[in-house]
Amino acid sequence: MTDAQARRIIDDFERKNVHNEDEEFMFIEACEYLIDKTHDPRLMMHLGGYYYELRNFDLALKYYEMASALHYDDADECLGYIWYYGRTGQKDYEKAFRHFKAAADRGNIVARYKIADMYKNGYYVEKDYDEYKRIIRELYPEITGATNVFAPLPEIYTRLAHIEAGEGNEDEACELYLYAKDFLAQRIRYNAFFGNLNIMKWLIQDLYKLMEPDRDNIDLYDLYYYLEKPVKISFKYMDRTYHVECMNEDGENVIRFEDKWFRSADDFFRKATIGSKLLTDIYRRLSDFEIE
Repeated sequence: MTDAQARRIIDDFERKNVHNEDEEFMFIEACEYLIDKTHDPRLMMHLGGYYYELRNFDLALKYYEMASALHYDDADECLGYIWYYGRTGQKDYEKAFRHFKAAADRGNIVARYKIADMYKNGYYVEKDYDEYKRIIRELYPEITGATNVFAPLPEIYTRLAHIEAGEGNEDEACELYLYAKDFLAQRIRYNAFFGNLNIMKWLIQDLYKLMEPDRDNIDLYDLYYYLEKPVKISFKYMDRTYHVECMNEDGENVIRFEDKWFRSADDFFRKATIGSKLLTDIYRRLSDFEIE
């Protein structure tokens, strides 16, 4: 394998959302080849992120630590997540705070809102909800106007929305949730990472605690709300009508879409496709949602 061949394999892999085993194998081989040859921390982070999405957290930790040893800024953010959530089997809030603090000191916005979360929950630091609110409100003007879909706008907007709702400002909270929903949907189109889908699910749940969903204006992500109980919904794509149905089987809700079965809404959003395209990839082209 040459450098050019390895980079071509990685580029080709990036252009697709669904991969077969051979493509995944070649992607890993190409990344490892370039890491061994160039010691580029960006490639270490890239491969670590790939393993993180697969929930292979031990290998994610390995490559994040390699990048951290080379003082790569984003590595501390990712290591903070590893220890905050105990992804490798053990939570360590002291390590999480140390890594988030190192990244935050270099201006990392994600690390700053995670430090806010630690004050909110009293993880390693003393619980301080006022400090949590102060940090989130401080971050809001810094992220407003972001255009890069990978900017942490939804994460900050949803936190601020929850704060506003708790203070009785429900209209302001709904506006924040709706803006975050649209922004996050665009991000998921490029990266249907389970963490992004979880944020969307929690956003939808919180939004519809504050307002009634509009049955005449349903989009794909509103199905997080509707698929919580038995229902049948139709929608159109390329002039063809499709049906998704939630039904109760032996006391549990399961979902059927195009003769395929999914264990839950989470499973549906991760895997449901039309042809080779994930629904999350083509969500803007799905129309005419109707509850039957």
